[in-house]
Amino acid sequence: MKLSPMKCKRVGISSVAKLRNVEVESERSVEEVVGSGGDLTPQKRKLRSDSSSPMKCKSARRNLSACTSTPANGVEKYFSQKKPQAFCKPPIVAKPNWNPRDKEQMRIVKEALHLSTVPSTVACRDVEQKRVLEFCKSCIEQEKAGSLYVCGCPGTGKSLSMEKVKQVLVNWAGEGGFQEPDVLELNCTSLTKTSDIFAKILGKYQPQKKANGTTSLQLLQKLYSQKPQSDGTKMMLIIADELDYLITKDRAVLHDLFMLTTYPFSRCILLGVANAIDLADRFVPKLQSLNCKPMVITFRAYSKDQILKILQERLMALPYTVFQPHALELCARKVAAASGDMRKALCISRSAIEMLEAELRESTDKLNSSTAENPFSEQQTAPALALVKKQEIDIVRIDHMAIALSKTFKSPVVDTIQCLPQHQQIIMCSAAKHFRGVKKDTTIGELNKSYIDICKATLIPPVGSFEFSSMCKVLNDQGLLKLSGQSRDIKSKRVTLNVDEGDITFALQGIRFFRTCLE
Repeated sequence: MKLSPMKCKRVGISSVAKLRNVEVESERSVEEVVGSGGDLTPQKRKLRSDSSSPMKCKSARRNLSACTSTPANGVEKYFSQKKPQAFCKPPIVAKPNWNPRDKEQMRIVKEALHLSTVPSTVACRDVEQKRVLEFCKSCIEQEKAGSLYVCGCPGTGKSLSMEKVKQVLVNWAGEGGFQEPDVLELNCTSLTKTSDIFAKILGKYQPQKKANGTTSLQLLQKLYSQKPQSDGTKMMLIIADELDYLITKDRAVLHDLFMLTTYPFSRCILLGVANAIDLADRFVPKLQSLNCKPMVITFRAYSKDQILKILQERLMALPYTVFQPHALELCARKVAAASGDMRKALCISRSAIEMLEAELRESTDKLNSSTAENPFSEQQTAPALALVKKQEIDIVRIDHMAIALSKTFKSPVVDTIQCLPQHQQIIMCSAAKHFRGVKKDTTIGELNKSYIDICKATLIPPVGSFEFSSMCKVLNDQGLLKLSGQSRDIKSKRVTLNVDEGDITFALQGIRFFRTCLE
């Protein structure tokens, strides 16, 4: 192919230009090496403004636009913006696993999860605490008596929240220039008689005075009916825990207690705490007719996320990792589904630690026994010693938590699933995975496909379709699955999970094979 003279000229010019660029680049690299004192380490490329190589002349208009678009300190501004972004996030340092054989670490962890350990803040109860605190503040500001009833299931943070409210209220009154209220905290179960609560309240006002021929209730009623001699009479905050203990046959004590807040010169703020959620429904109509209806605040059971957050906050102060995340999540999920009792979640967590402790003790005993039988055989003791060293840095696993949960929540459904043959357990496992989505029922044919997928993934030979249908009928008879539909074709019948998915997970979580399938 022949090139025209014009094309040859263009090719020659372009090749000459490329050679000139190569020469300029080589000269620049030599200058950089010489300027660095012979150091061959790579350096940053110099700016054109600092280079000594000749520059092409530009028009005034182009120079003006270049100056406005790229200021002299543009490089400094760029690095000043990028450097803070590189160091704004601290490096994430993973906590080391704890050593459960260390007695001091074991003591600290158990203490952190003990019921008697009071946290610095009450998590997940900000809304309820704020409502109680605002109620008490308004009573102090207006110097007006009032009553409030706090109810909720056991272990929902009622008593702990009242303690925090009391501390905040006393500090607020002192800082705000109000008189700090007198505080009377009592547990109604400690009273010999239900009417002794009035003597406790009277003792706060008149410690030395004894009732002569009159009851403590009558003296309180007289006290709150007369104008006080001095204007500086303090308000009194009464926190009566386990209030449902005051329920008598005629309910007179409970009614008289709330009636104390209706007297014209009453100075008491009554906070009644009880587990009975229906107490307000049973007695509020009567109290309303007596013009002493209390404000009601309900503490709802903790959810799974709230229980998990509280457990994590208790463990956050420790400098090491104690639990597997999935183990804590299993505990939170099971407790939330059962009762939402935070106290039970703490007890189960401590029990899981004891499961790990027993496992380590058992491994140590095996090592000692094998060493005693053959002290000179290193080949036999080496694997056991390696196992102990591995477990020295072990953490509470999900199987430890499953054992602790099974001791607390012994369900007949869980026992039934754990006693099933392996292939029927695989069917329950596949049903649990299949119904995790929006679908609530499916056909036996679709469930058989899920079952076969699990068998193939785990290299277990699946049973035939006829035997699979027979096992589904057995599970239906046991109440674990529910078969419906009038179709003669067994594969077209509808099947529904008749038990909670959490029970299946809980029953099979301790076996690694099913734990892998359910993940």
